[in-house]
Amino acid sequence: MTFDLEVIPPSDRYRILASLITPRPIAWITSQDHEGNINAAPFSFFNVFGSNPPLVAFAPGNKDRKTPKDTARNIREIKEFVIHMVDEPLGKVMVATSATLPHGESEIDLNDLTTLPSQKISVPRIADAPVALECTEHSTIEIGSNRLVIGIVHYIHVRDGIMDDKGYLQHDKYHPLARMASPDWYSRTNDQFEIPRPD
Repeated sequence: MTFDLEVIPPSDRYRILASLITPRPIAWITSQDHEGNINAAPFSFFNVFGSNPPLVAFAPGNKDRKTPKDTARNIREIKEFVIHMVDEPLGKVMVATSATLPHGESEIDLNDLTTLPSQKISVPRIADAPVALECTEHSTIEIGSNRLVIGIVHYIHVRDGIMDDKGYLQHDKYHPLARMASPDWYSRTNDQFEIPRPD
């Protein structure tokens, strides 16, 4: 089976790529507009891309062909956002925040989520998330109808017990969800194994 992406419609390209390039981490992002309305939305076109400076990137699509999603619009205005990792107990509420709402209506309020203040930025974080990364926008690159937001991480909140005193992950304590095939598939990460690298 082969796919010529130069002749396949964009919606089919998305389905094929999002189904094959898996598992992907999920960035559950809070952002805020100038009026103080808090938005929460998940994105699985996301990853970490550097440590000096600490870089993350994600790709928020559009609500329609011309209207940016609220997350992209808010980051364009405020230049700040928080990326949360999602574990299994938060899976259903994370998916619920993917619903399309009118601009200014908050997924935080609609889903009874609790927020806490961030340390370095004005955008609040979701209290129950196991990991929260406070970020500022470095740049946003637009290629065709794609939008890639590159952020610099300034401060990280980690649930107690997930890491040891040296900053090493406790694999039995942290099980983030991963995004699998479009439209509704996810995977658990509670069956991890080790393959030592060569010296």
